[in-house]
This record gives sequence, C-alpha cells and structure tokens, in this order.
Amino acid sequence: MTDAKLAGPLTGVTVLDLCSYLAGPYGCTLLADLGATVIKIESPQGDQLRQFPSSLPGSDSRFFIGANRGKLGLCLDLKQKEGLAALHRMVEQADVLVENFRPSVPARLGIDYPRLKKINPRLVYAGVTGYGDEGPLSEKGGFDQVLQCLTGMTVFQGGGIDKPQLVLGSVVDYFTSALLAYGVAAALFHRERSGKGQYLALSLLRSALTIQAGRFVWADSEGRDAVRDSGTGGLTGIHPTKQGMLYISVHSNHFFRAMCELIGLGELADDPRYDSMRKRATETPVLVPQVRAALAAKSALEWEELFGERVPCAAVRPIEDMFDHPQVLAQDLVASVDHPVIGRYRTMTKPIAFADTPGPTPTAPPLMGQHSDAVLARFGFAPTEITALKDKGAVR
Repeated sequence: MTDAKLAGPLTGVTVLDLCSYLAGPYGCTLLADLGATVIKIESPQGDQLRQFPSSLPGSDSRFFIGANRGKLGLCLDLKQKEGLAALHRMVEQADVLVENFRPSVPARLGIDYPRLKKINPRLVYAGVTGYGDEGPLSEKGGFDQVLQCLTGMTVFQGGGIDKPQLVLGSVVDYFTSALLAYGVAAALFHRERSGKGQYLALSLLRSALTIQAGRFVWADSEGRDAVRDSGTGGLTGIHPTKQGMLYISVHSNHFFRAMCELIGLGELADDPRYDSMRKRATETPVLVPQVRAALAAKSALEWEELFGERVPCAAVRPIEDMFDHPQVLAQDLVASVDHPVIGRYRTMTKPIAFADTPGPTPTAPPLMGQHSDAVLARFGFAPTEITALKDKGAVR
C-alpha cells in the first residue's frame, strides 16, 4: 500500500503505457509523478529510445533514463494471441491506456479504442500520433524535428525561410507530453462525474501549432508578410561580455532605463529617439554596438549580479551548472536515484510541487521486462499462468 505521506493526486490510478520514443512515454512519466501506477509495456524489441546514442556506458540511453522514471516494466508480445489476451485482461482493471502507434496499427493489433471500450467502458484511452487520426498525412510517422520544419518553427528560430534552424531539445515531444498528462487528468475528472471513459486524440502537429499560439493568428485583412513574431528583438537578446554571454530582456521602457543607468549610458534613456520599444527596434544598428561596448567592462556573472531585479537577465550557462545551482536546490528540483546498471545518478524530480499530495519519490526507469512477474501477479495472474505465458514467448 502507498504511504499516505507519499500519495499523489493520481494515486490509485493505473496507466498502461504502450508507447515508445519520447512524447508518449514522458507524458506517462508525468502521470507517474502524480502518483499513478504506470506500467511500461514493451514488445520483445523494446522501446527504441533505449538504443539511442549515449555517453552512459553499458546502459540504456540518457534520454530513455530521463524520460521513463517511476514506472514498472513488462515485456509483452501483442502479436501473439496469448500476449494480446493478457493485455485485454489487464485493460479490465486499468484506468488509462496510452499508445503512440500510427492510426491504423491499434486495430490491426487488437488494441483499438472501440474494442477496448467494450472490455472496460471506464477506460481513458489516449492515442498520440504524428499528424492526427485522419487526413492525407495521418499514416506518416511523426518526429519532433520534422514537425518543427513543417509548421514554421524553424523559420522563426533561424530568422527566415532561407536560414531555418531547429529548436534543440525535442520541444514538440515534451510539450505533447505535457498536453497528454493534462488531457488524461481532465478525462479522469470527467469520468468521476459521468462514470464513462473516452478517447483522447493528440498529435505532434496539433502540439506544434498550439505551442505557437501567439503566432498562429491571421486576420482576414493581412497578407503573408504580416509580422508574426513578438518583435522584441534588438537589444533584447544574447550579448557578449568581458567573459561569457549574457541574455538581457529590455522589453519595457522601465527595463531599458535601468539597463542604461547600470551600464553607464544613462543619456540613452532620455533620448527621444529611443523612448519606445518600436523606436529602439528601428535603431538597433546604432544602439547595440554602444551597449555591447559597455558590457565588455564586466563578465556575464558580474552583470547578472549588478542588474539584480532591475533588469531581467541571465548569464548563459551549460545545463551541468543547474545540478548545483542554489535556486534549483532551493526548489528541490534534483533527485538522486539508484540504477542497477549505471549506479547512482541525479535527475529531474517532479515538475509540480503539491503541498498535500506530493507523490512518490522518483525511481529509476525499468530494465526490459524487469517487473513482468510482479505486474502480472498484480493483475491476478497465477504463477502457473505466468509460466505458461513465458513458455509461449508471450512474456519475457
């Protein structure tokens, strides 16, 4: 039984995670962070994310480890009738099932929502696809960087159609993961009121446009050349200093004046040529060289301390610095976890801090089929049944 002190908002909810790669699996991890019991169900080939290049010797990839914490592992071959029957039996007791196959695959495997709904009408079923369940691209496999290029993200990131730039870090996958957890939690809340589960359709395409809501607006009176970005460029951006790079945000007159005073260019703040953000954007070629010359007097860390709360800024740091950053530690954002192969490692803890239902302590992701016996026993399979499934090769 779960320790009451470690109960999360979703403690008692059982999630069957049939996903691979990143968007689906990490969405299920976010549900595990909330206290749900998440069972990662892999085919005998395993989640391909395990095999991604990694500097961690003799183990699953860094991305797999970071994206699958807090789960139980079951290796189940759904292409065998015994494996499919075992999954159907688990669905009877499950609350949520998440898969990220192409739209035609679930029915072919016998795990599509209409079929599983008959087994468990209370089931919340989330399907994550690249482009959606219908349409000319629906059967294409979806990948983060592909969707970035399709939906205009690389054009904005690079500064034009002729010099596109990817946003590194799989932002579409991670945003889809957040939407998945959000949607499942909402569907579970609805089920508490109605007693009925439902099907949730998520896609990388939908996420890639949702994350650009501030750009994805086109008035009937506008042409294709409408300015769709925020237009806060110019002084707002990353600048070199005496040592290191510094990001400064001067998107208001107040911040601009404070910056000018602190870098010794107070006269710029009183110049009518620069008294609005739009004017300053126009005068970027004049302003930026003056500001950068002044910034060369100190290091990025020194400016960061000097600007304090008066000018939004940050010295550019590698992610390694975050493991020991005082603000990160003060927020308890780093957890130490033991892994059977790589040993002890530090990683992200929960993204939301719940005062009364904090949820369980993060644990390492499962090895392939690590908990197969225990998971099946949890769903009422007798030892003889588990042995028979293993003899058939349906479970590993």
